[in-house]
Formats: sequence, C-alpha cells, structure tokens
Amino acid sequence: MASHVVGYPRMGPKRELKFALESFWDGKSSAEDLKKVSADLRSSIWKQMSDAGIKYIPSNTFSYYDQVLDTTAMLGAVPSRYNWTGGEIEFGTYFSMARGNASVPAMEMTKWFDTNYHFIVPELGPDVNFSYASHKAVNEYKEAKAQGVDTVPVLVGPVSYLLLSKPAKGVEKSFPLLSLLDKILPIYKEVIGELKAAGASWIQLDEPTLVLDLESHKLDAFTKAYADLESSLSGLNVLVETYFADVPAGAFKTLTALKGVTAFGFDLVRGTQTLELIKSSFPSGKYLFAGVVDGRNIWANDLAASLALLQSLEGVVGKDKLVASTSCSLLHTAVDLINETKLDDEIKSWLAFAAQKVVEVNALAKALSGAKDEAFFSANAAAQASRKSSPRVTNEAVQKASAALQGSDHRRATNVSARLDAQQKKLNLPILPTTTIGSFPQTVELRRVRREYKAKKISEEEYVKAITEEIKKVVDLQEELDIDVLVHGEPERNDMVEYFGEQLSGFAFTANGWVQSYGSRCVKPPIIYGDVSRPKPMTVFWSSKAQEMTKRPMKGMLTGPVTILNWSFVRNDQPRFETCYQIALAIKDEVEDLEKAGITVIQIDEAALREGLPLRKAEHAFYLNWAVHSFRITNVGIEDTTQIHTHMCYSNFNDIIHSIIDMDADVITIENSRSDEKLLSVFREGVKYGAGIGPGVYDIHSPRIPSTEEIADRVNKMLAVLDTNILWVNPDCGLKTRKYTEVKPALQNMVSAAKTIRTQLASAK
Repeated sequence: MASHVVGYPRMGPKRELKFALESFWDGKSSAEDLKKVSADLRSSIWKQMSDAGIKYIPSNTFSYYDQVLDTTAMLGAVPSRYNWTGGEIEFGTYFSMARGNASVPAMEMTKWFDTNYHFIVPELGPDVNFSYASHKAVNEYKEAKAQGVDTVPVLVGPVSYLLLSKPAKGVEKSFPLLSLLDKILPIYKEVIGELKAAGASWIQLDEPTLVLDLESHKLDAFTKAYADLESSLSGLNVLVETYFADVPAGAFKTLTALKGVTAFGFDLVRGTQTLELIKSSFPSGKYLFAGVVDGRNIWANDLAASLALLQSLEGVVGKDKLVASTSCSLLHTAVDLINETKLDDEIKSWLAFAAQKVVEVNALAKALSGAKDEAFFSANAAAQASRKSSPRVTNEAVQKASAALQGSDHRRATNVSARLDAQQKKLNLPILPTTTIGSFPQTVELRRVRREYKAKKISEEEYVKAITEEIKKVVDLQEELDIDVLVHGEPERNDMVEYFGEQLSGFAFTANGWVQSYGSRCVKPPIIYGDVSRPKPMTVFWSSKAQEMTKRPMKGMLTGPVTILNWSFVRNDQPRFETCYQIALAIKDEVEDLEKAGITVIQIDEAALREGLPLRKAEHAFYLNWAVHSFRITNVGIEDTTQIHTHMCYSNFNDIIHSIIDMDADVITIENSRSDEKLLSVFREGVKYGAGIGPGVYDIHSPRIPSTEEIADRVNKMLAVLDTNILWVNPDCGLKTRKYTEVKPALQNMVSAAKTIRTQLASAK
C-alpha cells in the first residue's frame, strides 16, 4: 500500500519564507534572494517526504501568497488596473494583486472554506483575455525531478477555480462564471501537456468545492470540464482531491464518473459520512486516496482506529488501489514537533505536527502492507490512553457551570435601541463616531521588549514601563488625530488569541507552532487540551491604565469565545460547542471585571464567527445557534450603559446577517472595503439593522493610504442604506501589520472624511 500527502506547510520550520517575503517587500533583499530561500525550503520539504517513504509527494503546493492567486497568474487573469502587458507574470504584478500598491488597491481576500487561511479572490468577466502566464507548476516539477524526487504536481481544478471567483467590478453580479470554462481549459491543457512532456506520471487536481451544496448546473460543469480534458489527461494518472467535509451523494456520483480520472481523494476525518458512499458505490478499478490523518489539527492520529478503517476499505477497493493519505493539505497545521523544547512531555506525546503526520501516513501504509512497526504503534496507543485518563484534562466545576447554561438563551434585559440611548447619554459621541479596531503597529522595538520579558532578560518593572510608554504614545496619537473612541493599541499582545489562551486554564502553547494565515502573516494557535476557565483577570490592568490617560472612552479589548475556539487547535474528545461555552464563561468573568473597573466600551471580537460556519447548509442552524449563544453569554449581565462592540473580518457575512443581528451587540465593526462593499448590498436589499454598525472604510492589509475623498465616498455610500445615527467610521481591521508612516495619514484622512460629512449633514438640516 502506498502513501500520499495532499500538501505541506510553506513557511518553513522557523518562518523562513515569512522573513524573506517581508525583507523583499521592504526593499532590503532582491528577488533572487527570495527565490533562493524558497528553493531551499522546497528542496527540504521534498527530501523530508522522500526520506519518510511517501510515494506520492506533492509539488506546486508551495506559494509566495496563495494557491488560488498562483492559478490566477497561471491563467493570466490579471485585472486591468495592474497594467500588466503580458508575458510571464513577475513579482511586481503578482504582489500588487495580493497587496495593492501606491496607486491601486489589492484584490479581495477571503477565507479558504472554513479555515483561517485566506486566498485572493479572482476577478473575472467576459472580457478577460486568458493566457498561459505562469509556468510555476511545470518549473517546480522539473526542479524536484532534478533533485531525484518524482512528484505529483498539484493544480487548483478548473471548476473550483471558477466557483471560487467573483464577477469583476463593472461586470453584472449575475454573470455566469462557469461560462468561462471553455476559455480556461485550453490553458489547463497546455500545462498538462508540459507536465507530461517533463515526465510526470501523476497529476493532482484539487476540486474542494465538491463538498459544498452545489446546484445541478454546477455539477454538470465538472462533467463537461473533465470530458473536455480527457484526451489531454490520457497517459497520466489523475487524482481529483476533495477535502474539509463530506462529499454529498449527488457530487459523489458526478465525481466518480468523471472522464480521464484514475483516483479520488476524500477527507475521512471531517467527511465520515462519505465512507458509506465509498462502501456502497466506489467505482471498481479506481484508486482511493483515503484521508485518515487529520491535516487540520495537531493531535496524534489514533493509529489503531485508522488502520482498522483502512483495512475495511481494503475490502472495498482492493489492496493495490488503496492509498493512505492526509485529510487535506498539512498547510493548516504546525510544521514540526521537534522544534518544541518547552512543551511538557505528557502533552507533547499527544501531538503530531506536519512532519510527524507524514510519518504517521507512511506507518499506516506500511502496516497495511504487512510491515507494521509494532513499537511505533505501541507508543501511539500509550499516548492515546494517557490523554484519555489524564486528570489535567477534566475540571468538574467547569463542566458543571457549562452544563447549567442549558435552558436559557442569555439575552440582555433591555432592547438595543434603549441601550444605545442610555449609552449616548453617558458617552456623548458625535454622529459618525470614529474609532479603530484594536491593535496599532507592532514595531521592532515593541517585539523586542516582549521577547526579552518572556526570556526574563528584563524585569517586570521595566516591561510595564515600556508597555505603558507605548500605550501613552498610541493614546496621544489618537487624541491628536481627534478619534472619538480610543483603543490602547494592544502592545502587550503578540496575537489576539494566544494572549488570552496564555491566561486561561486548559491551554498549552508552542514555541514554533506557526501556521500561515495569508501572505507572510503567520499565527501560533494555542492548543486547547482540557476544560477552560479563567484563574484571574486578563486585561483589566492595561485597560484601566489606558483609560486613566484620557477623558475619551477607552475600549476594553477582548477576543470572543467563538474566535478563540476557531483560531485554536481544539480538543477532539468532546463537541466543539461544549468547549466554546466554557470559553464564553471565562470571557464573561472578564467583561464583568472590566465594567467594575470603569471601562464603558468593551469590544468582544468575533472575527472568526463566519469562518466556523459548516460548509453544508443543513448544518448551519445548529452551529449558528451555539456560536451566537456563546457570544451573548459573555455580556448578558452588564449594565445598559456599558456599550458592547464586536468585530468581524474577511468572510462573506451577507448570508448570516440575521445571526449577526441576533448576537445583540450594541455596535459591530465589520470588513467592507476590500470586498467592494459587498456587505452594503444586504442593507440595500431591505435588511433592517438597528444597532450601531461600522463597515470598514479602508483596507488595512494593503500599504496603500486612501485619500480623504475616497473614504468620504465610502461613507456616503453607507449613508445611502444606513441611518446616520447608527453609522460608525473605522478601518476594516486592526493595524498591527502596518507601519506608523502608513497608519497616521490613513487615520488622519479617515477622521477628516467623517468631519467633512458631519459638517455637510449639519448644513443640510
């Protein structure tokens, strides 16, 4: 039996690619320097998988930004605003699409299915002149082959690419993107032809949209596309890979009947119902790539259970047609457990990062072939037993408190309209109040202070002094800019989830467990291994200190329970909603302590609420019910005069707007500008929103500085569909990834735009 890995992390064990990208973007290194770092990383990844015994090793899963943008480059689908004149797409055009430049904004960025990874959304229309403009897939295959590694080149499948796209600006929203299939398939044929000529014997086409609820015409597009590609694919073994959920019965039937396809890959971790379809109707003579090792979490595989599952599948498809695989790309997990020297031995024995998962996949393949590593399996069984019986996992008081939540929907006693009136009397804010989302730039000096404090190189007194000075600088800047509701800038926090997890029980932390979120942005998700509680206040000290520096309202800044859950590696031994309720109770304690300390505006970020929405519509209601309930638990007991904000970003929120309203927050700030103000369409269609709302007026993930006129234009578009008395003016997201040279003029223009419109509104009365 053979082994396969869907994809592998790109950043490197010490985030080598992140630092190389940022050095290149800052003009400190050359394109050649960046390419060399990238080539070294690819080489080490291929060697690692080859040494581990993986037969089907992927190539072209490496990316300088994301694999969908790579496909856009391959197809030459560059929006006209980037002034690309043809030929092979170089870094200038590629990174302008991803990040924008001084004169034009970036393309929209959104979440990759229900993960915290992001992709750049293709902008397509009838006038796009597709051309073969990036030979990356072929070049990387040849690169690996020259190193003695015969890989499986991976492409985003043509139908999924179109289904993940959007009509470009100026193109009718109803434009049928699948009508472009005939225009992009010739380029896929060129790529496939070059891969065959280079010696490829296998190719992997990722079609993850097959796990969604697709209408019949979309399923028909798969049939059409692969029938068209059949002659080009002749002579190749073709794997069509799916992941992240069950494949619905209709999609399974379409998928397994595709022309020219040799093998089918399924996520059998999150797609357990697909097993029944495989057992009843998997086509004979085809390969089954069985995704039994979880690519989205860090828990060691239960090897005995996975082996039993593979043995049952062996009887369905035959020993020679069964391949052990990961459930999805390992991009979504940390790189290598060997780099974790501070995790205690017990918790470490429960874990497997990408490098360990590669070994697990191959161990399962060898065991099924009769070469079982008894010592490896025995150690794994001992670790599984240890985790189940460890007393550190269970806290009876927490479980009792969580169970007591049943039977109440935890709503504040007064409706939002009355609360807003009470809050306005206390806060006395102008119309179109301005604020920011929370974080301010994380400077090199600030990171050094945190790092040295953690390493005990500076005293607590020195640390508090340095952070206090940074907060004062941020407060003074906001007052200088005349922002209405201030933030303290979060200088004490490296990450909005990690910071809280470090202060909650039931969490463990890694030193190098970095995971790519987008571009060079990496996060280090905490590990929730046990029941969660809050031993002591987490933010009250810094929020109170910041409030003492100003007479303006200072927001207390918290991360909400659903976001902490969705941005952590979550225990898999109890339902996710139970863990979420435990976190909600911990955040509730913090909210109440902030209120007691005199903080009158408290922001509870739920940036990842939409991200956790299941991919299948039938599962939406259950998730939204417990997720929204968890948010309401956090602030149910506070005074009407305390204003609760929440924040959401970089997802499509229109389809859950009623659940957002049901969260019953007083004010919501929400990403809007980078998605072409898509959010506003829901209000144009008649949805009534009575709470405060701040659709973002500029994109903080781009270095570009918007003009006052541009921001004013955005605010006026909002006023066309939202009442003046509920509209807030704010950026799309936090400012931690930006520089002060970008932040100050952008906020200056934002405040200026708000004041200009206030004056216009006053004179129009």
